[in-house]
Amino acid sequence: MSGADATRDGVSLTNLDQPLFDGADATKRDLVDYLDAVHERILPQLRGRPLSVIRVRPGQPPFMQKNLPKYTPDWVARTPVWAEASHREISYALCDDRRTLLWFGNQRAVEYHPTLATVDDLHRPTHLVLDLDPPEGDSFALAVAAARLVRQALADVGLAGAVKTSGAKGVHVFVPVAQGATVEDMAAATRAVAARAERLDPALATTAFIREDRGGRVFVDSTRAGGATVVAAYSPRLRPGVPVSFPVDWADLGDVVPADFTIRTAPALVAERDPWAERLPAPQLLPADLVAEGHTIPIARVQAMHEGKRRARARRAAD
Repeated sequence: MSGADATRDGVSLTNLDQPLFDGADATKRDLVDYLDAVHERILPQLRGRPLSVIRVRPGQPPFMQKNLPKYTPDWVARTPVWAEASHREISYALCDDRRTLLWFGNQRAVEYHPTLATVDDLHRPTHLVLDLDPPEGDSFALAVAAARLVRQALADVGLAGAVKTSGAKGVHVFVPVAQGATVEDMAAATRAVAARAERLDPALATTAFIREDRGGRVFVDSTRAGGATVVAAYSPRLRPGVPVSFPVDWADLGDVVPADFTIRTAPALVAERDPWAERLPAPQLLPADLVAEGHTIPIARVQAMHEGKRRARARRAAD
């Protein structure tokens, strides 16, 4: 390994020729080189947002890291966030610059999941997000069809969104929202859009949170709200071949598959332009009637929890 490879932007890079993970067909060097090649594109998606990453160490299962480890360099920006679930303060990284991104790459952080809100106001998400999760199998075309339902549901209330592959098997639709909407109203609007998309074609799309209730349909996930994270545009995914979450024009969505965009192919596609920045519409005001409709719709996770308990009681009674 040459000296130039060993240190980049003041970050010591180690074990670059190790395999990244089983099935990656890539090394740690390939990951670091990719992140560096696209740093001007991915950093705007991460900057100022508490960051969770998925790391993979040799011989160990992947794990999500939220709390920065004690050995994190002092120059990595961070912010404390109180975690209600675990009743403790978590020190989240703020990946604001190339140096920090390279450090994460050297830590074998493959996936980058920022919050929907910035550190300036963690109670004001900047985007409404619908996650289209198709059933198992070769079903990306179903996710595309469901994304078009979401696009129509948005258009019906005067909203517009941009679409990207999730990098896994589904699709994400992002709707930038103007400042002022509360986290509760954002979540409500997301539920309403999901419900409207389901009504457009209930044979294709479902808002059923419980997997066994989906019946081979695409899950229109409205739970990416509030404190949730969503994998960033241009983030690699921990999947065979290391695909990346990549922006697609609505007109081209039916002509691509997730495997078209990988850490090997994506850099050339963003070398001269930022297709995500180009396609995201300007922030929009949420229609009051959409928000009001959403507040009448139960929160999917809560509803699923109650339904799960009800079914468990029914099974016990039947036994």
